[in-house]
Amino acid sequence: MTDPAPHPAAPTAPAVSLDPDAERLRAAIARVRAEVGKAVVGQDGAVSGLLIALLSDGHALLEGVPGVAKTLLVRSFSRALGLDTKRVQFTPDLMPGDVSGSLVYDAKTGEFEFREGPVFTNILLADEINRTPPKTQSALLEAMEERQVSSDGVTRPLPAPFLVAATQNPIEHEGTYTLPEAQLDRFLLKLTIRVPERDAEIDVLRRHSTGFSPRRLDAVEAAVTPDEILAAQRSVREVSATDDVLSYIVDLARATRQAASVQVGASPRAATALLSAAKSWAWLSGYPAITPDHVQAMLTPVWRHRILLRPDAEIEGVAVDSVLASVLRQTAVPR
Repeated sequence: MTDPAPHPAAPTAPAVSLDPDAERLRAAIARVRAEVGKAVVGQDGAVSGLLIALLSDGHALLEGVPGVAKTLLVRSFSRALGLDTKRVQFTPDLMPGDVSGSLVYDAKTGEFEFREGPVFTNILLADEINRTPPKTQSALLEAMEERQVSSDGVTRPLPAPFLVAATQNPIEHEGTYTLPEAQLDRFLLKLTIRVPERDAEIDVLRRHSTGFSPRRLDAVEAAVTPDEILAAQRSVREVSATDDVLSYIVDLARATRQAASVQVGASPRAATALLSAAKSWAWLSGYPAITPDHVQAMLTPVWRHRILLRPDAEIEGVAVDSVLASVLRQTAVPR
C-alpha cells in the first residue's frame, strides 16, 4: 500500500454524522486542503497524512530528497490552520535546551527563570531532525508523548493542539544521526514525499513564472479555528470499530512479527497507532466506523518506520514497504 489517497474515498453508503457538527467540521478541514493547495502542488497524499496526524493528535515525519517542498508543505499547512508555528533548524551543535527551553539567570531579581523554547507552540517544524545528535533529539520525547516539558522539577504543559512535523533527507548520511527507535515510535506517520507527477511539476513552474514565491505565503489563509480543530479531534475519537476490525489489526501486527525478513515487528503501540489513524481516515471519508479498507490504506505510513528488518534482508535490498504489502496480501480480511 502507498500513502493515503489524495482525497478521502467516496463512501459506498450515505455518510452518517458522528455528531451534529461533524459535517461542518469536515467541511472546515476540507478548506485546509484547498488553502494548502494554493502553495503546494502534487502532494495531496502528504497533505492527507498531515491532516490525519493532526486529527489523531499525533506527529508526522516527512522524508524526501531536497527540493520536493517538505518545509513549504508544513509552513503552508500551519498557515492554513491558523495556529502558532515555530521552526527549528536542527544542527549538530543544537542543545536540548535550545528546543525545550532552559533556566536563565535574571540579574535584576537575582533568580533563575524558565525561558520557553520553540517547542511551546502548536506546530513545531523540526527541519532536518536527523542532523542533530540523539541527545538533542531526545529533548522532544516528553513533549511528543506527554505534551509537556519538565525542567527543574516543574512540569509545564504545551498548548493544544500540538503537532511535531519533522523532515529528513533519506540520501544524505554525512553529518547525520539515525533517529533512535524510541524517537521514531513517537511519530504516528512517516510520509514519503516524492517528486510530483509531470503535469504537477509543470504547474509548479507555471506558478513560479507568474510570480509565486515560497518565501511569501500571503495567499494561504486560515481555514479553521483552534476550537474547531479540537472539536474535530473529539469527533474522530467517536468513530467506532467492530471486534472483527480490531482482530484484523492484531492479525496484521502479528503477521509482521512472523515475517521471515523482519527482526522486530509491529508492537501493540503500533497497532493502537494504526487504529487511531484509521479512525481519522474513516472520519474524513464520512464513515461512523472504520472498515478494513481504512486499515489497509493507513498501514504502510503508520508502520513503515516501526518495522526493523533483519541485516541479511537489508543486504539483499528488501524494502519495508514491500514486506508490509506482502503482509496485507497474506492476512485474511474480515467480511
